[in-house]
Amino acid sequence: MEHLEATLHELLLNREWGKLRRLLAEHDSFNLANLIEYREDENEIILFRLLKRAQTKETFSLLSHEKQLEIIQKLAQSNHKLSLLLNDMDPDDRTALFKELPKDIAQRLINSLSPKEQTIAIQLLKYPKDSIGRLMTPEYVAIKPHNTVEEAFAHIRKYGRDSETLNVIYVVDEKRKLLDDLRIKELILASPTQKITELLDYRFIALNAMDDQEKAIATFQDYDRVALPVLNADGTLVGIVSIDDIMDVVEEESTEDFHKFGSFSKAISNPLKERIINLYKKRIVWLVLLVFMNIFSGAALANFEALIQSTVALVFFLPLLIDSGGNAGSQSATLMIRSLAIGDVKLTDWYKLIAKEIGVALLLGITMALAIGVVASFRAPEVMFVVCLTMVIVVLVGSLIGLLLPFIFTKLKLDPATASAPLITSIADISGVLIYFSIASWYFGVI
Repeated sequence: MEHLEATLHELLLNREWGKLRRLLAEHDSFNLANLIEYREDENEIILFRLLKRAQTKETFSLLSHEKQLEIIQKLAQSNHKLSLLLNDMDPDDRTALFKELPKDIAQRLINSLSPKEQTIAIQLLKYPKDSIGRLMTPEYVAIKPHNTVEEAFAHIRKYGRDSETLNVIYVVDEKRKLLDDLRIKELILASPTQKITELLDYRFIALNAMDDQEKAIATFQDYDRVALPVLNADGTLVGIVSIDDIMDVVEEESTEDFHKFGSFSKAISNPLKERIINLYKKRIVWLVLLVFMNIFSGAALANFEALIQSTVALVFFLPLLIDSGGNAGSQSATLMIRSLAIGDVKLTDWYKLIAKEIGVALLLGITMALAIGVVASFRAPEVMFVVCLTMVIVVLVGSLIGLLLPFIFTKLKLDPATASAPLITSIADISGVLIYFSIASWYFGVI
């Protein structure tokens, strides 16, 4: 790759466009995408313009959304190249690109499509955001039940070139209602004169175009398919979703949830490419809110000033105790958020989990209390009972906070990932301070 970079640099410097075009033609789309993805100069668009038409589509599909948008903006001055690219793109990839663009720019690009592709693009964009309809492609092969296997293969050879996948062939009636799907293996092993209807068992798994994309993720996980048909309300086959589309959604959803759990207002795709001001904006909102939340911890400490002055040893164990509560809460929340996201746990299961979480938290708290008790016995034996009892309670409270917050957010129709680690930690901190010094006040008789 380094040798290729050096050769490209030399050819670009000498403006030897013919040699450069021939060199690019020798490399596969994956390497070309890597070359363009990490270039930050104007040469990236020169390289992209010099790609052959067949390379352009595949290379573009392998670029990140950010780089795709950058390329589109730079190609805007070359309407012909841009129009060719957009018309050649797979409909599902093109829809994913359009949804990232401002509406006016997306509309201008739609207008540059051929009438056929324009109709497809408008159709797909009519589906709700994050629906399966936005994810699907209408490029699939469908055959009729009265065809013979030989006729089916003739049809596949004629129309299959543009299909998203040929691993699965769909059988539809005259009104394009789905009757069944057949793996290509079943057709290959059948007799050429056999009727398609003889191969059908009329059992198939399908998605609804209006369902959320997360439903598609769960269905792919459950049924281990490379592609699934997408139907409208009356059972008409309107498109398919392939496993590579689902993997993109899984990555996007996971990234979004991960960033929310870290209290980012918006997901950051690549911090290397983000401007400093954008990184600042995406992090500052939650951090400022948490600053104000933590004021309550300070206020709580101020109320126990006399106790702290009389028993200074209490301060030594404060960070350890409140961090333990926050850590236990974060662990519990992580488990619940994942379980809610993949459907292992339902909203109505919250009460079933409380008893189990109390049991686990008590065991954790007692074990951690024994550990901190050993430290306290050497460092400050006079506060050992207070420290041990506090450890058990803060771990229990922190765990319950981490368990319940995702359920509360889900009930309020909010993303449970928003019950993020810093939020849980802040609540656990406030609770921990109040619990610790309340127990100490009772134990030492200081009001």
